[in-house]
Amino acid sequence: MRIALYPGTFDPITNGHLDIIGRASVLVDRLVIGVAINRDKGPLFSLDERVAMIETECAELCASTGTEIIVHPFENLLIDCARDVGATIIVRGLRAVADFEYEYQMVGMNRALDSSIETVFLMAEARHQAIASKLVKEIARLGGDVSKFVTPAVEAALKAKFGA
Repeated sequence: MRIALYPGTFDPITNGHLDIIGRASVLVDRLVIGVAINRDKGPLFSLDERVAMIETECAELCASTGTEIIVHPFENLLIDCARDVGATIIVRGLRAVADFEYEYQMVGMNRALDSSIETVFLMAEARHQAIASKLVKEIARLGGDVSKFVTPAVEAALKAKFGA
């Protein structure tokens, strides 16, 4: 069984994330969405809210592809999380060349920790490549239209958070 781990904070999950999830789901038998518990980032949405959003957004995709999609919170090293869920592949999304430098360093460190786990980079559709959760939150906070960047359910959750 091919198991991949797609890690991130997903605060909130965006159309770019969903595009990567869709691409990864056709490559593996089980896709684990690793929701990072990163207290330093001070997420807008609680862990439970992020997990629920991801489960809701991935339900239809799971049904249409037949790929098992599991949402798994984690607070340990990424490589340890991959081992915990039995993943032999780590999926990372790339938006721009700037992402590559950081990701390149991460791959090197992860390979040094466990060379049996491979990292695969996927790029979202061009229309989703500029989407960043941080920017989506900023646009929503300032009352802007985020409907091009997130699903209607996530947009509603953002509006509820910001009282719009």
